[in-house]
Amino acid sequence: MFKILKKEELSEHITLFEIGAKDIARKAKPGNFFMLRTHEQGERVPLTIADFDRDRGTITTVFQKVGKTTHHLGTFNEGDHIADVVGPLGNDSHIENFGNVVCVGGGVGIAPVYPITRALKSVGNKVTSIIGARSKSILFWEEKMRSVSDDLLVATDDGSYGTKATVTVPLDEILSRGKVDRVVAIGPAVMMKFVCSTTEKYNVKTVVSLNSIMIDATGMCGGCRVTVGGETKFTCVDGPEFDGHEVDFDLLMKRLQTYIPEERSAMGCGEKNGGH
Repeated sequence: MFKILKKEELSEHITLFEIGAKDIARKAKPGNFFMLRTHEQGERVPLTIADFDRDRGTITTVFQKVGKTTHHLGTFNEGDHIADVVGPLGNDSHIENFGNVVCVGGGVGIAPVYPITRALKSVGNKVTSIIGARSKSILFWEEKMRSVSDDLLVATDDGSYGTKATVTVPLDEILSRGKVDRVVAIGPAVMMKFVCSTTEKYNVKTVVSLNSIMIDATGMCGGCRVTVGGETKFTCVDGPEFDGHEVDFDLLMKRLQTYIPEERSAMGCGEKNGGH
């Protein structure tokens, strides 16, 4: 059992948990994720490790309440226990001094891009960060991102805060002004697709972190398969980070829609049965 030490509502549908998990915190690195089950009969859900504190033995995750399990998870409070937390999983981010780096976080993707940005800055990169969301009400961690960036740009789709634009607009402006050595982008699949379309014009290496459907997270089930460079890869063991210019985003987005009818059905049943 893993205790929730802190709960913070970042917006109506986005929640932060700090969880006591000393073994995971001891080994966690930027780019890793973990799996959890809310109870013994629950489904396995992959969540990002948005931060970690080795001394305190804690990991931080930020999740959006979109399905039955994440809605159920959102009902947990400080002091409650999560049945299973397994990690760190996936390959950690490749961190070195590339030179000029742009880190792009969209929506909940701001959370996983934060530790990567921090690590890239710590080894001497000049880091420009771009964070974006549909509106100001669901934008979070602006100051945390600012603290690990040389420059921070903010964009919202509706113009309620920062620049009224998608993240690709300031990204294109940066790329057109001077040399960028690497771009890291994490967010919704469609956002990452258009980020990669933008950087491809400038021939800039772009790394994306994929959140495909995942079941066992050990490479056994094949549920998280994605097509990268024409080959089948498993997000859980080959990723979650890949060269964005080689990812078949159209296929990824199609696969992400696979279980929507079942999820809607489960949500209906969950509401009738108290969300469990």
